[in-house]
Amino acid sequence: MDQTRGLFRTKPIDPNADTGLKRCLGALDLTLLGIGCIIGTGIFVLTGVVAAQHAGPAIVLSFVLSGTACAFAALSYAELAGAIGGAGSAYGYAYVGIGEFIAWVIGWDLILEYGIATSTVAIGWSGYFAKILELIGIHLPPELTSAPLEGGIANVPAMGIVMLLAVLLSIGVKESARFNAAMVFVKLGAVLLFIVVAAPHVHPENWKPFIPPRTVDAQGIAHFGPQGIATGAAIIFFAYIGFDAVSTAAEETVNPQRNLPLGILGSLVICTVLYILVSGILTGVVHYDRIDIKAPIADAMKQLGIPWAEAAISVGALAGITTVMLVLYYGLTRIVLAMSRDGLLPQPLARVHPRTRTPVRLILGAGAAIALIAGLSPIGKVAELVNLGTLAAFFLVCLSVIILRRTRPALQRPFRTPWVPLVPLLGMAFCGYLMYSLPLLTWEAFLVWFAVGLSVYFLYSYRHSTLTQDV
Repeated sequence: MDQTRGLFRTKPIDPNADTGLKRCLGALDLTLLGIGCIIGTGIFVLTGVVAAQHAGPAIVLSFVLSGTACAFAALSYAELAGAIGGAGSAYGYAYVGIGEFIAWVIGWDLILEYGIATSTVAIGWSGYFAKILELIGIHLPPELTSAPLEGGIANVPAMGIVMLLAVLLSIGVKESARFNAAMVFVKLGAVLLFIVVAAPHVHPENWKPFIPPRTVDAQGIAHFGPQGIATGAAIIFFAYIGFDAVSTAAEETVNPQRNLPLGILGSLVICTVLYILVSGILTGVVHYDRIDIKAPIADAMKQLGIPWAEAAISVGALAGITTVMLVLYYGLTRIVLAMSRDGLLPQPLARVHPRTRTPVRLILGAGAAIALIAGLSPIGKVAELVNLGTLAAFFLVCLSVIILRRTRPALQRPFRTPWVPLVPLLGMAFCGYLMYSLPLLTWEAFLVWFAVGLSVYFLYSYRHSTLTQDV
């Protein structure tokens, strides 16, 4: 079959190609990038949402379930990241292993996922920023912290932080990685502070009932019980996009065949352990029905009457959310870069600045779009709508491992996923189950975006693909 024709044409592999980007990231940089994205909104916000509304104390089982699914997917990611590389992450792996059309679908979905997730996190950052200013006696007017549909003019802090990160990413990836590393150490300090200070205040009776009985709200949505644990695990996947973002750094990584697997697996293990510890302590300190869903960790310190710890954790949360934004934003620009370079999006977006060796035009354009969404849209809960994209990406990465083992058995694989096809099949099964557990609204939003993507692909991308031009 001619691999340059049809919807399932594939592109060649060159993990060490010179793309104009600067190779300067090592295994530690990548691990900290992963921690920078995974530890943030998930631990400082979503722990409260999942514990209070879906799983109760059984949130630890949600993290075990989510972490297990991620482990199978991460092993598949590690193999493809080392063997294929590229800035496109799951998009690039699907392009090589399955074909252009499936690659387009997942790339298009990742654009929505990363873009909306970055905007949503920026709104959360604005809320924490306003709270910290209040602690020192500065009160921002509500009109400048709310979207127009919420009675305000614009969420100015959310817009401002996005554009500041745009400048940082434009300056250079190494500078961005150093900033991320500093912020990661601040937020890890806050997480460890919570563990040390809160652990002596755990009351085992707060863990009863460990799995609260199932309830159904007025909209017919089930909460708690076994289904609540699964739903909680699916929601938590919003945080685990971090190791997908690590894989987008392949073209800026020194020795990617070695360092990418280390960064992906290392960040996953560290973050999963911290998630389980923090969620277990949180529900042991505060009964799940009294957890503050907006700032659960800081509020737990407030309920314990430890104001200095509340303030310190709030600062750590701000640092944590900043790094989540930075890594998500970075990942978005690299996915668009890869798709533009392949001709599926306008190729001028792929231009790299000769001095900074970063796609400055793309970074600033994406930043303007994200800032407008964050400043003018009331999307505080949209984070729950982007998890389907993460799960779909993980599902296709696992599938790509199986396909490539058959179609390209001689491909050099510095890291090999163990027990193929069992491990990838387990990853697909876990991801499929969690996708099934997501609310109907998530699927509806995905299908609308998918329909738009189909139009773009058949009207523009298929004809402008570099594979079409090469025929």
